[in-house]
Amino acid sequence: MKRSTPSQTRKTQSETEGSLPTIGERKVVIVGPQPVQVLDVTGPLEVFSHAEGYDVIIGTPGPERTLQTHRRFALTDAVPISEINGLIDTLVIAGGPGAEAGTYDPSFVAWIGDAAARSRRIASICTGAFMLGAAGLLDGKQVVTHWRFCDRLAAEFPHAIVKPEPIFMKDGAVYTSAGITAGIDLALALVEEDHGRKVALNIARFLVMFLVRPGGQAQFSHMLSHQAVLSEPLRELQVWMLENLREDLTVEKLADRLAVSPRHFTRVCLRETKMNPGQFVDRLRVEAAQQMIDSSNRGLKEIADACGFRNADTMRRTFLRVIGITAGEYMDRFRR
Repeated sequence: MKRSTPSQTRKTQSETEGSLPTIGERKVVIVGPQPVQVLDVTGPLEVFSHAEGYDVIIGTPGPERTLQTHRRFALTDAVPISEINGLIDTLVIAGGPGAEAGTYDPSFVAWIGDAAARSRRIASICTGAFMLGAAGLLDGKQVVTHWRFCDRLAAEFPHAIVKPEPIFMKDGAVYTSAGITAGIDLALALVEEDHGRKVALNIARFLVMFLVRPGGQAQFSHMLSHQAVLSEPLRELQVWMLENLREDLTVEKLADRLAVSPRHFTRVCLRETKMNPGQFVDRLRVEAAQQMIDSSNRGLKEIADACGFRNADTMRRTFLRVIGITAGEYMDRFRR
């Protein structure tokens, strides 16, 4: 089966009947097409297991009471999906090689559609989004998956609105997340919805995570990817830029360092970084400022000066343009 084409977009229980009332423990079902990516399952499992009020079930679409992983071992005591009945609070579909194969088990796809209809909310981890697409749950929804698979998801499910940047997204009762570790961020966000930010932060600290990242933060760091640029001169220029963010990094100055025209430099920058020079400079400065906020007690004015922003207001507007929140909001969220 390549993909399902339901006559109409499926709806979750909360979309058809309003918010599902929760009595006692919230039933969380984590399942995916075998083999699953281990962390897609165990990451959310750890988060929910450290919060009160959740009954977490690992499901399996197979006949055995195990869920096969991509690391050639199985998670035991899994519950076959045929035995998972009744209302579900949170349905989590994990990704991995089983979801990336391009063909989908029709019986599992049908079960996902049925389970979603009796779930308060449904979430996908990484490439688990393909299973939601096959079940007709992504039509008209803003969604994300691992950055390597965003183009394919958009091509395979053209009625989905694929956003390649965010770590996770919420559209109605459907939640999707980016690659692998983003499933932990999404699970923390779901716990925060249910129990408040203090509980989510306490879990993040227990798991030795520095930050509880918001969904609007970009999943792909261009600072960390500068070594992947193919052009050695541009790679060396990027290192120099990171070391000289306080300089006036105009197109002309950067082009002059490469001994090329500004027009040619702009073409190279677009090809190598998928950004024009101004956008790339903004990204580098914002990410440098994020690192300073995360790891120091400097004030916004000092950080703005160190990273080459003219003033704190310029940094505020650049943060808003690049990552969707201001520098002050970022500091409030992430500085302990």
